[in-house]
Amino acid sequence: MNTKPFPSGLSENAVTITRVADRQWHALDDDLVVGRGHAQHRPDGRLYVSIDAWHDDVFDRLAEAMLAQLPTPLHTVVDEADVELTAAWRRAGFTLRRREWEYSVPTDPQVTGLGAVLPPSGVTVVPAGQADETLLRAVDRAIRDEVEATVGWQSMPAEVISGPDGDTIVDPSKYAVAAAPDRYLGLIRVVTAIRPRIGLVAVRVGEQRRGIARALLAHALGTLHRSGYAAAWTEVQEPNQAASALFEGIGARPMSSNLELVR
Repeated sequence: MNTKPFPSGLSENAVTITRVADRQWHALDDDLVVGRGHAQHRPDGRLYVSIDAWHDDVFDRLAEAMLAQLPTPLHTVVDEADVELTAAWRRAGFTLRRREWEYSVPTDPQVTGLGAVLPPSGVTVVPAGQADETLLRAVDRAIRDEVEATVGWQSMPAEVISGPDGDTIVDPSKYAVAAAPDRYLGLIRVVTAIRPRIGLVAVRVGEQRRGIARALLAHALGTLHRSGYAAAWTEVQEPNQAASALFEGIGARPMSSNLELVR
């Protein structure tokens, strides 16, 4: 958020807040737009809001108008380094829901130390695009049930989308899996639309601490390295010490942190 002084001739009292479209607001001084507000439902149903304003007072007035017309709960995400924007949302009554670190993850096996890592005995890694969809959905559902029984699925990122009957496998071709002879034990999702992003690494509770997650990472990062990518990125929620240790143990570096705020 910019906190520049009002432009010449602009006064706080002259600013009017107008709802210009469904879930869109403008702060106007005559025909000059000095702030914008927007609300959008993410695919999982959560309602996220954003405001871009020239001045703190304009931000506050936009927030007041939007909050009066929108249902709760409301969510927003800010770069933790943007202290002014974070303070503005706190003035509007938003509180911290979670902190998420963004990591840069090297792909070179000589850097990660994963070059010689193999899955445990009796387990194989099935490359992305080759997994059996029925078994893939079964392990995804089992892992999500295990998460729900512990920390709760509400702790997961907002971009995790549930489809019909709770199905959360949007594109099966993005998943590599760790396979036993009769079922899948874990999975990793990698998307390479702009830059490679590791969206999920998960192993069933009863199969953890066997090296399966490291084997999945070794496979996925090795594949990216051979494709010419020097690094991938991922996000780790702050309380998830196991995930932080897993990524930091292969040379990943935290680059920034985001705050999810909720009202």
